[in-house]
Amino acid sequence: MEYLSIKQMSEKWGISVRRIQVLCAEKRIPGAIKIGSYWAIPENAKKPEDNRIKSGKYIKGNKNG
Repeated sequence: MEYLSIKQMSEKWGISVRRIQVLCAEKRIPGAIKIGSYWAIPENAKKPEDNRIKSGKYIKGNKNG
């Protein structure tokens, strides 16, 4: 299995290096392994879905109170 660096995956997926670091730390990229202080991500790993709210509405409660 071939592994890519965070920088390589950043270019492939079109998201920031920092965002990929966070996704790895949250274990949201299957097969990602930490080698020392670096992450190795399988070449065929799929970009995790963005679960943030895009509609501008909040699921629970009201932002202002």
